Amino acid sequence: MKIAITGTRGVPNHYGGFEQFAEHLSEYLVRDGHEVTVYNSHTHPYQGAEWKGVKIRHCHDPEDKFGTIGQFFYDLSCILDCRRRDYDIILQLGYTSNSVWGFLLPKRSVIITNMDGMEWKRSKYKPIVQKFLRWAEKLAVKTSDFLISDSIGIQDYLLQKYKVRSQYIPYGASLFENPDIEVLQQYGVEKYGYDMLIARLEPENNIETILEGVTSAAGCSRTFLVIGNHNTAYGAYLKEKFGHHEQVRFIGGIYDMHKLNNLRYFSNIYFHGHSVGGTNPSLLEAMSSNTYICANKNIFNFSILGNDATYFSNAAEVRQMVETMEKTSEEARFKIFNNHRKIRTTYSWDDINGQYIRFMIDAYKEKNFAQKGVEVFSPRTFPSFGRLRKNAQPSEERLRELEEENARLKSMYADLSLIHNTYKEAVTRSMS
Repeated sequence: MKIAITGTRGVPNHYGGFEQFAEHLSEYLVRDGHEVTVYNSHTHPYQGAEWKGVKIRHCHDPEDKFGTIGQFFYDLSCILDCRRRDYDIILQLGYTSNSVWGFLLPKRSVIITNMDGMEWKRSKYKPIVQKFLRWAEKLAVKTSDFLISDSIGIQDYLLQKYKVRSQYIPYGASLFENPDIEVLQQYGVEKYGYDMLIARLEPENNIETILEGVTSAAGCSRTFLVIGNHNTAYGAYLKEKFGHHEQVRFIGGIYDMHKLNNLRYFSNIYFHGHSVGGTNPSLLEAMSSNTYICANKNIFNFSILGNDATYFSNAAEVRQMVETMEKTSEEARFKIFNNHRKIRTTYSWDDINGQYIRFMIDAYKEKNFAQKGVEVFSPRTFPSFGRLRKNAQPSEERLRELEEENARLKSMYADLSLIHNTYKEAVTRSMS
């Protein structure tokens, strides 16, 4: 198939989560025999016309001149170019600045949109921006043929809000298995002698709550590393409030994955305060790096971690975790092992990429046969995704029952897979 990927600044990855995902997926699709084009900003450091067999289309991106508004013109440029290329599939990663141009998307192509998180819930946005993002979300649902949710929470939200089904495909991660303790010297910390967090310094990531708990903990002198760009108004507020505490260190942003993975690996507690969005890449990276995780209590985090983490809702609970959690405990080892296993069995890039291509093939078949008046129900396309047909719409109560049963079966399958592989490894070790 001829596939385009839009909605990112481009590949190879120099920016963030969606760019990393586009890099993994596009390379996988090329190996699978598909013709793949990724749309890159004209300011992207990589200026080649091809990367590892992936075609690159550079489109004008005035974000460097006009700020956020420039993203809208960049997405418009990408969509106008797509109209001239006759793609079978156009995969849009996110919707915030492209859905306003959705009416321009080519009708023949199958439009698949990864709905990302609930951007309108981010507290950094003013009410008028939040209102616009709600509208943009609605437009994305309306102008897409099929939707992808990268978390159960987002899937449930879309079903309840818009009465549309979406395909659940999470984000992926790679296992970190080559720790280097010498990295710690650069940051003046020792193995298991510090706690940490990695996040954008924004209110919805609960950094203030975490630091209030950390600084009020009794009898604990462990260093706490805050990793993330703090040269912002909110970053300045946090530094003014907590910077005088000796154990709190604002490190700034670190973009070297080798250093990040080692800091995670040798930490005592890893705090994950994210409360908005789907499958957060940094959470999966933490799981793959053998971290002992204390996460904000919400559906997005629980759908990934389950019982293999501790959770907090306020500063008092954070304080309790800091005072009692030890990575060397039996409980910690069990949870770390389970999360590491989930990366291998559920969130590996090969498995995630495989789910995407199977979904694309089924979506292409469904749309093209539907245009010819032929109803197609493949195991993947019915009833897992697509818009609910008005003449065949189940009751909301029945729909909730089906979704709950689906989530229960997914959880049961993951647990059984984990148990099976654990026993298999134990038997293999005993026989060797």
